[in-house]
Amino acid sequence: MTARALMVQGCTSNAGKSYLSAALCRILSNEGLRVAPFKAQNMSNNAGVTPPHSRTPGLEMGRAQLVQAAAARAVPDVRMNPVLLKPEADARSQVVLLGRAHPELTELPWRERKAQLWPHVQRSLHSLLDKYDVVVIEGAGSPAEVNLRESDIVNMRVAREAQAAVLLAADIDRGGAFAHLLGTWHCLLPAECALLRGFVLNRFRGDASLLAPAPQWLEAQTGVPTVGVVPWLDLPLPEEDGVALERAAGGPPPADAGFVAIPRLPRISNLDEFAPLGELARPVSAPAELTGARAVILPGSKSTAADLAWLRATGLAGAITRLAGQGVPVLGICGGLQMLGTAISDPHGVEGGGEEVPGLGLLDLHTTFAREKSTRLSDLHDPETGLQLRGYEIHHGQTVAGPGVHMLAPGQLWRQGNVRGTYLHGLLENPAYLERFLGWAGLPLPPALDTLDSRLDAIAGQVQSALDWPRIRGWLE
Repeated sequence: MTARALMVQGCTSNAGKSYLSAALCRILSNEGLRVAPFKAQNMSNNAGVTPPHSRTPGLEMGRAQLVQAAAARAVPDVRMNPVLLKPEADARSQVVLLGRAHPELTELPWRERKAQLWPHVQRSLHSLLDKYDVVVIEGAGSPAEVNLRESDIVNMRVAREAQAAVLLAADIDRGGAFAHLLGTWHCLLPAECALLRGFVLNRFRGDASLLAPAPQWLEAQTGVPTVGVVPWLDLPLPEEDGVALERAAGGPPPADAGFVAIPRLPRISNLDEFAPLGELARPVSAPAELTGARAVILPGSKSTAADLAWLRATGLAGAITRLAGQGVPVLGICGGLQMLGTAISDPHGVEGGGEEVPGLGLLDLHTTFAREKSTRLSDLHDPETGLQLRGYEIHHGQTVAGPGVHMLAPGQLWRQGNVRGTYLHGLLENPAYLERFLGWAGLPLPPALDTLDSRLDAIAGQVQSALDWPRIRGWLE
């Protein structure tokens, strides 16, 4: 049976689905095929904005699918990620449908959303199948979550809709990979098992020959071959969730080493923009962990007031304020900018509450959350550095400056002494501004990352060599 869609599902969250999907997009694009990525529903606070030349410009979609579109050499389009869920609390997520926040769907209980979301998923999927030679589909979580089968719009329901050839990946570095694969297969319905073409062991370290006879045993149990053993690849891609920050350098650095402290906010967003800092970035959760910090960045947040309360409860709010008073550079980005201001008002209950909360008072700014979300790519001139900067904005906040703060770019960039705030995500991805920021902190530039395109080429080459590619490619003939 041939297929025009190739799907990567995982035994668990963080099994490497996004990474493998990006690799497959680039492998197939390198063969001259027109390729599009697709993930029906993504739960992530890492998002970006579609470019002006997109069919759907200035709209919000998951970071992973933006990266996969780059891998496929395709113009990003919100049809590639029709549903984006942005967690705001343990039991609440903002629903972004086809690039726009949807308050009515956000208020619906989880299981009642399917009837309204599935038609949009179907239309988006089929429109991509009609336009492209191959669609590379990424699942979410695990198809073994049988309690979610009736409300599924992202795993096997999508596979069946597209009649996709499905690869099931397990993170072998966690251990128990063969049990994960066998157990997941047992949880599938017969029609779903028929679509499952191959198993992939991901993030393997060591000698792959030592795996025998386990792959052969697994195939005897299931009839499904193991079609790849992908090694652990030290080639970073922008992450989809908070795992990247959790994997930051372990243990406190020497007091004199110097680093950039980034509070590990419970609802942190768009943390991939700190990748240019490399090992200089250090997640912190307590005041003692700020020892040796040469700069502090307050990152974006999907629940600004709640994360501000967390800063106060942990003591980080007071510690950051003291560092700012000592001249340490402090930068707030989006939600972090709002926290640095004098107050945050939420009259429409955008974050679930309607009260005004005091900010840290390090910038003379007052933010009010509007019902409508601003999403756009932005270019601005920073008169402080003389630089032209590029990034993107995703925020409900409307911020008004008081007399105590210097507005560097209207509605986008402010400074008050050594404290700066901006709505521009991706600010540190401008190399010249990164150099200036680290210069203010007295820190050296880290080694530059290779370009995203060169990393994607390297990842594709190594993943392709680790797969039984002729067999997988044959499924699409």
